[in-house]
Amino acid sequence: MVEELRARSDGGQWRLEGGSGEVVGLVNDYLCYLAVRNYSPGTVRAYTFSLLAFCRWLLGERLDLASVTTDVLLRFLAACRQATVPGRPGPNVIRMDGGRSDGYAPATLNHRLAAISGLFEFRALSDPEAKNPVPKGKEVRRLSAGERSGLLVHVARRPRYRSPLRAREPRRLPRSLDRQEVVALVGSLRSWRDRAIAGLMVFCGLRSAEVLALGVRDVDIGGRWLTVWGKGAKQRRVPLDVDVAGAIQTYLLAERPETCVGALFVVAKGPHRGQPLSPAGLRTIFRYHRVASGVTAGHPHALRHTFGSALAEAGVDLAVMQALLGHSHIDTTARYVHLSPTHIKAEFDAARARQRAEA
Repeated sequence: MVEELRARSDGGQWRLEGGSGEVVGLVNDYLCYLAVRNYSPGTVRAYTFSLLAFCRWLLGERLDLASVTTDVLLRFLAACRQATVPGRPGPNVIRMDGGRSDGYAPATLNHRLAAISGLFEFRALSDPEAKNPVPKGKEVRRLSAGERSGLLVHVARRPRYRSPLRAREPRRLPRSLDRQEVVALVGSLRSWRDRAIAGLMVFCGLRSAEVLALGVRDVDIGGRWLTVWGKGAKQRRVPLDVDVAGAIQTYLLAERPETCVGALFVVAKGPHRGQPLSPAGLRTIFRYHRVASGVTAGHPHALRHTFGSALAEAGVDLAVMQALLGHSHIDTTARYVHLSPTHIKAEFDAARARQRAEA
């Protein structure tokens, strides 16, 4: 029965199928609740698969909803830490940080914990007596790096609560591509559609979901403006690079199939010709061209990070960067301020040259 439980998208609405019981019914109601609250399709999808893993584990342990306690969650998290990810190298391969290469990342465990906590908070809406087994923890008022330095001291943040069950996550800087990698990846693209998609990410800073959500009417080629729908259904206006505008115009005139679909980017051939390009189709495109170009880090979000890093290195104002990237909080944008390796190296070399001259 564990293998029968699966996630399925029906008309954009995610749900669990193949299982029965109170837990599966509660999960499906919760996913509908997230959709009604206008959560992004990507967020609902991520919550679906996190809760799918939890439900499969409960079925395997023969536990029902009433049996879920904090101790049960500790057992679930321990099982997640010991689980292996199919398709990854075995435990004999060790990462550079000394961790296993075939296990789930701490961010994945924390995401599953957040999904479970949201599920039980949703249950409490209809049953106030039901207790959330995820301990809320104490209020966290740890200042960010920008707030400590005074750069963002004027920005007020609401109180946050960190559950003691959360795993500690390593803090990594966003990975961007250098000029040679961008040239190699974009140069491997053969269609105007794919070039326009990559250009919107690396020269306009759009997320992959934002690119796929673009409609034909959202692009003002003459005025060089984009109307972008970001996370949380937040709308923003983004300047359109002149070269990307040319690629989009050529795609519309020469490549885009005749279709009544309003989406800008559609499938070019095959049985789904003329239908909106799906996230899976976009991943397939980049997976193929990462191999063809040899740029193994050429993921869609790496192109967006490249755009943010270029703005930081050019000294663009933080508020302008936040507006262009569509970040909800400026502290997220401030991470890119630390991503100026070329400037750091130039200043380091200049300082060493002055030291040598004075010696």
